[in-house]
Amino acid sequence: MNRTLQWLCAVCLLSLQPLSHADDALDQARALLDKHPIIDGHNDLPWVIREHGGDVEGWDLYGEVPGDTDMAGLRAGGIGGQFWSVFIPATEAMGEKGFAKTQLEQLDIARRILDKYPEEFPFTGTADAIEAAMAEGRIASLFGVEGGHAIENSLGALRMYYDLGARYMTLTHSQSNDWADAAGQDEHGGLTDFGREVVREMNRLGMLVDLSHVSPAVMNDALDVTQAPVIFSHSNAHAVTPHRRNVPDAVLERVKDNGGVVMVSFVNAFSTPAYAEWDAGFEAFRGDVDWGEPGYDEALEAYTAEHPLPEATVSDVADHLEHIVDVAGHDHVGIGADLFGEPDWMVPALAAASDYPKLFAELIRRGWSEDELARLANGNILRVLRVAEGVAAALQAETGPNLATFD
Repeated sequence: MNRTLQWLCAVCLLSLQPLSHADDALDQARALLDKHPIIDGHNDLPWVIREHGGDVEGWDLYGEVPGDTDMAGLRAGGIGGQFWSVFIPATEAMGEKGFAKTQLEQLDIARRILDKYPEEFPFTGTADAIEAAMAEGRIASLFGVEGGHAIENSLGALRMYYDLGARYMTLTHSQSNDWADAAGQDEHGGLTDFGREVVREMNRLGMLVDLSHVSPAVMNDALDVTQAPVIFSHSNAHAVTPHRRNVPDAVLERVKDNGGVVMVSFVNAFSTPAYAEWDAGFEAFRGDVDWGEPGYDEALEAYTAEHPLPEATVSDVADHLEHIVDVAGHDHVGIGADLFGEPDWMVPALAAASDYPKLFAELIRRGWSEDELARLANGNILRVLRVAEGVAAALQAETGPNLATFD
């Protein structure tokens, strides 16, 4: 064989090896997720349907629908369980309409989705029920309230949401409420006394305390109060991407002690390592207009039009997972993609329900074991749910409903 032909063959082999390796890892990821399906912490499909008119019956998940979530995608993505977010905005305009009214409407939409696809989406209120549904090849379904404003300062409303299927509540959304501070805000210095009672009643019910969207002070206050593991249903590592929605290392260390789980999101802003530099430019551009104030969204839109946020990669999201593992351990990570019908806001390679195997393939390439990947996919969140159920049973044996009121 002449030297030119030898060189061409070597180039061909080198070009084929990464592709073969990538294909092998992706095939392995799909096989692993068939065995260990993902329980995802956050999908906003009920709100996406509401924004398109709320016609659940006309929204065909077996066909083509707007956004990022359909049945084929969920199956290709290896989803075996889903917390469907019953998100409602915390805006003043929504409050005037009635947060509780809108929350009930969102629970109605979510329940109608399950009713439309009973063979695909069984409601599963316990860890055992989730495992039974996944063993049957179905997508175990339960709900997550996104924002404590939805209870309108009523523990009675909290209890009713639990009865309607909510198995976690995010203590705030993007605005502080009367008893807890949102990320980037400081109205109360953390949780108020009533906020602590909310956490205690969530423990008694068996409703997971979700600390995505809250300030670090609220994270720490909730960890001081809770008797059950907490979750972050869709947050990343602040040390990797210093976004206000991400979890500081000091809190990650406490999550390890608490037994909780951080469910990593695919939102681009939470994931890109270039966020700090981009945010510094935006901070100079927006001047005195702070997060949550009038004019902030307009400033963000104007700045982003000229300075798009750099796009994160699958490798960047894997870096977040590995950082959380480095600080808290493999028992304290999960997946909460936060698919919400806006692919432009997501990591480009992780913008649809079918994309989860790409992340697991990257972790396989990095040497994660099957056991570690299984815990990431579903084992850790199932453990958290079981512990919370045990705490609730013990508390309910000791005391009745919390009668605290907001003063």
